[in-house]
Amino acid sequence: MNTTVFQKYSLTSPEICYLCSADKRLSVIIHKIGDLNYTIYTDTFSFLVKTIAGQMLSNKVADIISSRLENLCNGYICVDKIRSLNLEKLRSIGLSKQKSEFILELGEFIKENPSFFNNLDLLPDDAALRKLTELRGIGTWTAKMYLIFVLNRLDILPYEDGAFLRVYKWLYSTEDISPKSIIKQCHSWHPYSSLAARYMYKALDSGLIQNYKLF
Repeated sequence: MNTTVFQKYSLTSPEICYLCSADKRLSVIIHKIGDLNYTIYTDTFSFLVKTIAGQMLSNKVADIISSRLENLCNGYICVDKIRSLNLEKLRSIGLSKQKSEFILELGEFIKENPSFFNNLDLLPDDAALRKLTELRGIGTWTAKMYLIFVLNRLDILPYEDGAFLRVYKWLYSTEDISPKSIIKQCHSWHPYSSLAARYMYKALDSGLIQNYKLF
């Protein structure tokens, strides 16, 4: 049975105060948004399936595909429901052949390795990323999303993510989004890079980057 886990950091939390003092531009976003509240995903298999399905898609299209996939699974994406599907059914909801294969393979893998997700929780960040990316269909972006939103790791820098990059360009007034440049610019966020990234996502979702002149 999955439970809902909430996390909250106030503006006076040591982690948020650290980020504000480390990066003055990020501090502007933090104070415009306020306290950081979020839900940790506990339905691990479902999250990973949906993330694979949403690779390289806009959030809007990804949400549509995820909704169709849930309907195929009678409202709940789980290993047994995924294993009951076939390539044709998955492709019928708009998934590519490759993504459909990845999802079916993941279902079979987790059926044979039911402790896989539990073991991930015990690994340090780098090892967890390596373990995830050993699976077909899971690249660095997908693995980082899992570490941030499921494992709630605090120091993941998602410079592969399109939404993150959009806010990054606005925040730092730059078109240089090379990994090397981003890692250097955001080094000061360590060890709370994931929390900084969550504020970046909230800046995008709230319309802040469209409606607020930063400097």
